[in-house]
Amino acid sequence: MAHLSFLFLTLLGHIASTVYAAPITSRAGTTATTPVSISAADVSSKFGRAAEFSRVSYCSSAAVTSWKCGPPCDSLGKGIEVIQAGGDDGLVPMYFVAHDPVTQSIVVAHQGTEPSNILSILNDAQFLLTGLNSTRFPAAKDGSIKVHSGFQKTFERTADGVLAGVQKALKATNVKKVVVTGHSLGAAIATMDAVMLKQALGSSVSVTTTVFGLPRGGNQAWADFVDAALGSTLTRISNQNDPVPTVPPRFIGFQHPQGEVHIKAVDAKGAATDVVVCAGQENENCSEGNSVLKTSIPNHLGPYFDNISFGGASCPL
Repeated sequence: MAHLSFLFLTLLGHIASTVYAAPITSRAGTTATTPVSISAADVSSKFGRAAEFSRVSYCSSAAVTSWKCGPPCDSLGKGIEVIQAGGDDGLVPMYFVAHDPVTQSIVVAHQGTEPSNILSILNDAQFLLTGLNSTRFPAAKDGSIKVHSGFQKTFERTADGVLAGVQKALKATNVKKVVVTGHSLGAAIATMDAVMLKQALGSSVSVTTTVFGLPRGGNQAWADFVDAALGSTLTRISNQNDPVPTVPPRFIGFQHPQGEVHIKAVDAKGAATDVVVCAGQENENCSEGNSVLKTSIPNHLGPYFDNISFGGASCPL
């Protein structure tokens, strides 16, 4: 199964918390603040278009470039101009850069882990913390900011192309907004992209990041760095009992940034019926509080809301 590494780490985290017997609220970076409800209409209006672009990222480059990827492309409508598309569905997950005329923004979307491709799984398995690239991110020069080794390696394979593609698109369209999105592994890459783009594009361009099923991407210093760079422009959406947002585990040094929106229930039609905004970096009332005994890989794939699910099965072309 594609996420065996995730499930193994989840189990390790559960065992560790039992052995050390430390109350979850005693750990730095954890809050017990009561989440605030958000309506299904707000979820759709704020995050729906990003989710649809994220779903398209699982399609082939040819289907994306021609914008003939069936229902996922159709749901976004006509007029989408794909500036750049790439990836090999393995060591280089699929991604694309496009102009969205509806929101007058440049969209960067990254594919997540595809269960049928072992190379993608290996990217996820390289979970040791390593120093953030200080050449690309000068703030990391003191060595304190550590990130997931596999995520950083995957990010680096497309980072230059993404930056060049976004700069080209901004110049060609004269828009001033960038939206970055992705699911699973794609969410981790998208988060690193967003920080890179924020520092490279300057204050005249707004960068909004909406990701789905985000695993932890680095240590406390990384989480704080992401918060400082992106602030309230980052939203990470977790779905019910998806185990992926709880790994790699915190006991080996990983920590989420702020910005979680947690889906607590989805009905039979794929509509989210209970969604909350979670304060803090790790909120025990949201995905941080999920039990290892109730994990659900189907929750990772979806539906999240508006009957949107992710993966190759959701985008067959």
